[in-house]
Amino acid sequence: MRTLVETGLLAGERGAYRLAQPLERLQVPATVQAVLAARIDRLPPEDKRLLQTAAVIGTEVPWPLLQTIADAPDEAVHRGLAHLQAAEFLYETSLFPERAYTFKHALTHEVAYGGLLRERQRLLHGCIVAAIEQHAADRLADQVERLAHHALRGEVRDKAVAYCRQAGDKAVARSANREAVTCFEQALAALAHLPESRERHAQAIDARFGLRSALNALGDFARLLAVLREAESLAAALDDARRLGRVSVFLSLYFFVMGTYDQAIAAGQRALEHATAGGESVLQALAHYCLGRAADAQGDYRRAVACYSQAVAFFAGTRCQERFDMGIPPAVTSHAWLARCYAQMGQFTEGRAVGDEGLQMAEVGAHPESLMLAASGIGLVSLWQGDLSRALPHLERAVGLVYEADLPGWFPMVATVLGAAYTLAGRAAAALPLLTQAIAQSIGTRQSVVSSLVSRHLGEAQLLTGHLEEAHALAEQALSLARAYHQRGQQAYALLLLGDIAARCNPPERTRAEAHYQEALALADELGMRPLQAHCHRGLGTLYAATGQREQACAALAAAITLYRDMDMTFWLPETEAALAQVEGR
Repeated sequence: MRTLVETGLLAGERGAYRLAQPLERLQVPATVQAVLAARIDRLPPEDKRLLQTAAVIGTEVPWPLLQTIADAPDEAVHRGLAHLQAAEFLYETSLFPERAYTFKHALTHEVAYGGLLRERQRLLHGCIVAAIEQHAADRLADQVERLAHHALRGEVRDKAVAYCRQAGDKAVARSANREAVTCFEQALAALAHLPESRERHAQAIDARFGLRSALNALGDFARLLAVLREAESLAAALDDARRLGRVSVFLSLYFFVMGTYDQAIAAGQRALEHATAGGESVLQALAHYCLGRAADAQGDYRRAVACYSQAVAFFAGTRCQERFDMGIPPAVTSHAWLARCYAQMGQFTEGRAVGDEGLQMAEVGAHPESLMLAASGIGLVSLWQGDLSRALPHLERAVGLVYEADLPGWFPMVATVLGAAYTLAGRAAAALPLLTQAIAQSIGTRQSVVSSLVSRHLGEAQLLTGHLEEAHALAEQALSLARAYHQRGQQAYALLLLGDIAARCNPPERTRAEAHYQEALALADELGMRPLQAHCHRGLGTLYAATGQREQACAALAAAITLYRDMDMTFWLPETEAALAQVEGR
């Protein structure tokens, strides 16, 4: 209708139009874009130019930017804006703190922008970068996304690299990891157009470090490794010990996730050597953290505690919110994993203290990925102690953050722990779908570090529902995976589950169950896993009671009760004490 009025085919006022020319002259454009393009072409040249200039700024058009790049007196710009508002191309959105305009429709913006020659677009984008830097010099951090966009379109390559990297870092900080991947890729693309120099290669390495953080959160481990190998090659060419050390840290963490712990340890040791040679205290602390992760996965909890503790001490205080090229501040990660190690060894008081401290740091930073890991850490400590009233809210929050913040790389681990909590609470119907999804996703992303864990907890859920055959197959799978990846702590837990399954058979498979319990107990004793020792004694005591071995049952159940009381694991105490009283005839 607007086109018909403007072209003279309709005449009159709103609500009372009449045909002014023969209907045969009516031509319907093929697309809406063509309608808009024709309308824009009918504007006076100065108004058309102003509209196209505004389109280069974006769908939101702040007055100071338009005023700077319009290349016309303020009076003419105001007059043109009034015309464009009357024609309903633009409308005013705010007056304070600065006047701003927006396009009536996204298609209008698209057509107006597309009507400019590419060279004119490029020049205007470059002018906008300079204008933003001039008008927002004191708040450039708030404008980096806009600056990155215009620097890219304006082919201001050096500034595009800097602003794209800053935008990527901001995206990682709020767990917008897919957006971060795009930003770092754009930075790398802009770098490719800059002249060869040492600085260019150094920036290419650092951009890949940022990209690695986003890919890790998204669980894109195949691409992550390729990015790290590229960074490693560039750092080696520069003979840059500090960046080679950072690459070694990231490779160590990658190999940890893949379950190749020898490679993880070797990379961690290389990082430590680079740190020592260069006097890099941050790199040294990160290397200790990496070595702690590998020791943790292999069941060497005492060594893991020592490594994590060094990282915790270093990243305390003013460093607790810094990321140091990591996706999550190392202060938060080292607290979360140290808390878990303490819990594995039955040091729940220490574990809760460290876990709560890590969660407080994450709350201050308000970073979704940090909050997810910290909540999962303290939730797991509570779960292993049997405090479900505290464990479940934390673990449910962690899984919720995985979904909300789009962190698929973390799903298998976090969902598995929540599934285990649901199983312990007797809620197998809630546990099974979570654990089934977790096992599928761990296979899809090749996260070997959690494969045994997920299989075991899914087996526990199947045991709870009475599906002994399915539980047995999963427990055997968990044991096989744990042995293949040298995860001794996971081996012990898988053996405990096999013992529980054999003891549940009708009649109980006493010899097999006892062998599994004893093997699990021996490993638990060696590794200092006191909660697992307690569970093994309880399993043995229950088995002996069921098979008429009264003396052995009393000794095993008494040992379990002593350990449960020492560690304040009250969840299992009533049942164990009742079993002992029954055996003793009380």
